[in-house]
Amino acid sequence: MGKITVTPTAIPDVKIIDVAVYGDSRGYFMETYNDRDFREAGINISFVQDNQSASHGGVLRGLHFQKEHPQAKLVRVIRGEVFDVAVDLREDSPTFGKWVGTVLSAENKRQLYIPKHFAHGFYVLSEVAEFTYKCTDFYHPNDEGGIRYDDPQIGIEWPIPEGMEPMLSDKDKKWGSFGEYQRSIHNGQ
Repeated sequence: MGKITVTPTAIPDVKIIDVAVYGDSRGYFMETYNDRDFREAGINISFVQDNQSASHGGVLRGLHFQKEHPQAKLVRVIRGEVFDVAVDLREDSPTFGKWVGTVLSAENKRQLYIPKHFAHGFYVLSEVAEFTYKCTDFYHPNDEGGIRYDDPQIGIEWPIPEGMEPMLSDKDKKWGSFGEYQRSIHNGQ
C-alpha cells in the first residue's frame, strides 16, 4: 500500500482518501483509484459508473440516494471547492441520521468514500466546481430518493453565508424531511 492514506471520519465507514501526488516543475501525477490499494485498505468495492458535474458557486445538490439500488461512491473535485456531506441512512447503525462533512477541492485533491445506504450532497464554495464520482451501481431514475438539505433533525451545518439562499434544483426543493423518510421505510415504501 502506501499510495493512499485512509482516514475514518466521525462516521467510521465514511472515509477520507488522500492519494500520493507526484509533482515537479511540469505539473503533477496522481493515481485517483487503484483497486489493489483500496482492497488493502479494507474498501472492497467495484465501480460500474463514473459521473461528472459542473456547478456554479452557491449551488447545493442533495441530499440524494437510491432506495432499492444503493450506491457506494468515491467523490472528488477536479476544479474549485465544495463542502461535501454524507448522512447515514442505515437504521441499525449507531450513527443513523448523523452526518459528516468535509471540504473537497482541486487544491487538496482529497476524496471521500461514501458507503451504500447514505444520502449525499454538496454545496459549491468556489465560483465554479467540477465534481466527479465513481458509483458501485448504475443510476436508476425511478429509484431516486432524497431528504431536504436543511432538515432540522439532521442539522447539517452547511457553510452558506448568512442571508444567502442556496441554488437548488426543482427536485431538491421538493424532498421531504428525515422524519418522512423514516416513516416511508417503516411503511415499506
